[in-house]
Amino acid sequence: MLVWERPEPPDRPVPAPLSRDLIVRTALRLADVDGLDAVSLRKVAAALDVGPMRLYGYIATKEELLDLMVDAVYAGIQPAGDSWREVLRSLAETTRQAVHQHEWLADLIGGRPQLGPNTLDTGETMLAAMTGVDLDTVVPAVAAVNAYVIGAVRREITERRAERASGMDEKQWQAASGPYLERTFATGRFPALARVVRDGPHLDAGQTFSIGLDFLLDGIEARISG
Repeated sequence: MLVWERPEPPDRPVPAPLSRDLIVRTALRLADVDGLDAVSLRKVAAALDVGPMRLYGYIATKEELLDLMVDAVYAGIQPAGDSWREVLRSLAETTRQAVHQHEWLADLIGGRPQLGPNTLDTGETMLAAMTGVDLDTVVPAVAAVNAYVIGAVRREITERRAERASGMDEKQWQAASGPYLERTFATGRFPALARVVRDGPHLDAGQTFSIGLDFLLDGIEARISG
């Protein structure tokens, strides 16, 4: 029986009451501070000041705990809008916001479909907004938006982690790399790259995300209209 259907143990008088919700909230707090390496049933039990065996009555494995954590975050990813385009944009933007708030989420989205109730609610809202559109268009369109969001937010989180590891933000890294690029471009071997670096727009992550999302939604709209 999956964790979504398995009942919790009955309440009993103990010095430290437990629940799945309390366990998950504690795991979220640990992950938000120190990443997924800080999350295990043993570490969560220690944070709750209980023995690890008590947690197994509520959550059988670390994988179940991670699934519950992802679904808890999805409670805040509820797309809204009056059209399929507004709903898909809202889904993309709220997912990005959630990943920025919970950096570890970037490592868990994009695999097998999440089956928790909050995640299913999000999927239902998204697909309901596309009622009337042929399913042969809906399925790849939704997959394309999901792939775009996952790739974009993982790139942003990778950059954030690189800044922490190197001690240099993006502008500092660009300044340090600039002389090398200028010497390389002076050889004339990379004229297209040189033009983009020197003359192209320098967008921040939010602008890049929004414009790229518009390109994708424009393409979906053109396919639906056609």
